Amino acid sequence: MLRRTPTKAEPVQAFLTDLRVALRNLVRQRRRAAIAVSAILFGVIALLLAGGFIEWILWSLREGSIRSHLGHVQIMRPGYLKAGAASPFDYLMPSRPELENRIGALPGVRAMGPRMSFSGLASHGDSTISFIGEAVDPEKEHIMSRLVKISKGDELSIHEPRGIIMGMGLAKSMGVGVGDTVVLMAGTASGGINAVECRIRGLFFTVTKAYDDSALRMPIATARELLRVAGSHVWVVLLEKTEDTPAVLRQMRATTTGADIAFVPWWELAGTYQQTVTLFKRQVGVMELIIGIIIVLSISNTLMMSVMERTGEIGTAMALGIRRSRVLRQFLIEGTMLGVVGGAAGVLIGWPLALIVSWIGIPMPPPPGVSVPITAEIFVNAPLAAEAFALAFLTTAVASLYPAWKASRMEIVNALRFNR
Repeated sequence: MLRRTPTKAEPVQAFLTDLRVALRNLVRQRRRAAIAVSAILFGVIALLLAGGFIEWILWSLREGSIRSHLGHVQIMRPGYLKAGAASPFDYLMPSRPELENRIGALPGVRAMGPRMSFSGLASHGDSTISFIGEAVDPEKEHIMSRLVKISKGDELSIHEPRGIIMGMGLAKSMGVGVGDTVVLMAGTASGGINAVECRIRGLFFTVTKAYDDSALRMPIATARELLRVAGSHVWVVLLEKTEDTPAVLRQMRATTTGADIAFVPWWELAGTYQQTVTLFKRQVGVMELIIGIIIVLSISNTLMMSVMERTGEIGTAMALGIRRSRVLRQFLIEGTMLGVVGGAAGVLIGWPLALIVSWIGIPMPPPPGVSVPITAEIFVNAPLAAEAFALAFLTTAVASLYPAWKASRMEIVNALRFNR
C-alpha cells in the first residue's frame, strides 16, 4: 500500500489551523481567559515597576559616586590603590602636560583634572577635628563634580587659593559656617608638620553622608603648599557617557603604551555599588520567582478547567482522527497565547505607567548614608521589558505542559462518555 508524501505546506497549514482553533477557544471562554491574562498582566506590571525602581536606585548610586568624587576612570601610579594609603608620598605623579593633553583629547572624554587625597586636623577656636582632604583643580571641578552640591556659600575659586569648601556634617561637628577661618594641619612629605589658614567659602553635600561628615575640599595649589610636594595622586577622567567607559578605557591604554601609569575604571573603585547591585539583583530574582509561580498556578488552573469542560469535545476530535500530538499542540498554543497577550499588555501598560510616575516623582526621605531627601523615579528600559515579557511567555509555556499532556492522553471511549 502506497502512502502519500505530505507536502511542505501541510505542517504550516495545520499549525495555522491549530492557532485559529486555540484563539477561538480562548474567545469562547472569555471570562476564564480574562482572569488568566489579568494575572499575567499585573505580574508583568509589578515586575516592571519594581525592577524599574531598583534600576533607578542603582543608576542614582552609580552616577552619584562617579560624579561626586570617583570619576569614570582614575589614572595613577601602579600600586597606589594597595599601598598608597600607607605611603601616599611615594606614589605622587608628576605633571606631564603632553600625556594629559593626549588623554584629554580622546573621543568621549569630557574633562580631566588632578587630585590629591590626604588627612589632617582642622582647628577652629577650641575645636580640633580630623578630616579627609581632597585637593582639586577649581577650574575643572565644577564640571567633574556636579553632584557635589553647595548648600551655603560658593564653590572653590582660583581667585581665592586659601578658600575651601567643607562637608555639612564636618562643619556642624566643628561649629563653623561660611566665612569662618580654620587652621588646617597635616604631615609633610619630609615627615614634619605644616599648617595653613583657610577661609570657608561654602558648605557642600553629596549622596554619601559619611563623606560629608569628614571631608573638605581645597585648591590643589594650596594642598601642595600644605604638604610641601609637587604633582598629584591621581588624574580623574570624566566621560560624556558612563556606558562608554570600557571603550574609552581601551583607547587610553592603547594611547599610553609603555607609560608607567595604571588606569582604574570606576567599577573597581565602587565596592559599595557592586555589593548593592548583587543584593538588588537577588531581590529581583526572588520577585521573578514569586511572579512566575503565580502565573504558573493561574494558567495551569485555567487550562485544567478547560480540559475538563472540553473532555467530550477532545474525545470526539480524536475519534475523528485528530492525533494526540495535535491535541497536545493545541493546548500548548492556548497557554502560550495567554502568555503573549498578557505579557505584551503588561509591557504596553507598565512602561507608560512608569514614565508617568517618573514624571510626577516619588518623594522619599533620606536613605541610610545620604544627607538630603530625594525624588525617586522608575527606569524601565528595553532589557527589563524584554525580561518581563520573556518571564510571562516562558512561565505560561511551562504551565501549559501538564494540562496539554493530560488532554492528549485521554482514552477516547471514556472521553466520549464523559458528558453523558
